[in-house]
Amino acid sequence: MKAYSVDFREKIVSAIEDGDSSVRKVAQRFAVSKNFVQKLVTQKRIKGHIIPGKQGGSMVSPVMKYKTQLIAIFEKHNDATLAEYCELLYDETGLWVSQSTMCRTFQRLKLPRKKNIPSQPS
Repeated sequence: MKAYSVDFREKIVSAIEDGDSSVRKVAQRFAVSKNFVQKLVTQKRIKGHIIPGKQGGSMVSPVMKYKTQLIAIFEKHNDATLAEYCELLYDETGLWVSQSTMCRTFQRLKLPRKKNIPSQPS
């Protein structure tokens, strides 16, 4: 859902600031929730404006900040388990992540997650 326009928000706030109506009546008149009206009045008082904030977005894994270090760890210890990779990353960067987070990161970076098992001589 798109944010309400600044013009519409100004109409709501000015209706409250005029003092001729309650929050509930203004919310009903403009077909918005009572909480939205209260939020606008509070935002105007605290921030001084009623411009809508940034909408949503996707979360970025904190591990991706250390992508180069993780690739270096992987190249140096290519036979480690996911738990060992978590510990190695923590030792190098101070960032602790779970094994499932490490697995998802390896998938994103297209790194194999299985240990290298030396072939048996015949």
